[in-house]
Amino acid sequence: MSKFVIAVYVDNKFGVLTRVTSMFTRRGFNIDALTVGETERPEYSRITISLSGDGYAREQLINQMRKLYNVKKVEVLESDSIKRELMLIKVKNSQKQRSDVLAAVDVYRAKVIDYTSDEMCIEITGEPSKIDAFVKLMIPFGVIEMCRTGVVALERGNNTLLGK
Repeated sequence: MSKFVIAVYVDNKFGVLTRVTSMFTRRGFNIDALTVGETERPEYSRITISLSGDGYAREQLINQMRKLYNVKKVEVLESDSIKRELMLIKVKNSQKQRSDVLAAVDVYRAKVIDYTSDEMCIEITGEPSKIDAFVKLMIPFGVIEMCRTGVVALERGNNTLLGK
């Protein structure tokens, strides 16, 4: 099984997300991450879905999604696409480990957005692999809580989802 990211342009109307995601449930796909937001055209929303599956199942899923009424465009974003995530992570803040945590924040180009004597809240953006590496690094310091947005992605260069 391989991981892949699908970008879907849909009508910006209530109930559309439910129709799209229920198709994944019916087909037995587990969604790893899902982000939804308004696009440059307010009448459309863009759904970015990160999931795992084999090539045949992926093609079947995409073909079925294209048949949905409110779906305007569906594309698999290739590996050279720009993919980013945002994560907020709260870690323990002790005097003993503070300098190590702050050094990691600098190296990963993250930023501390909340600071108390007991905990720090850190914001980090980047490719999913960068976020994963940062989480792995923070675990020994004591992760209290974290929240990830899921992947947002665009194709490089002059390629656009609706321009294909």
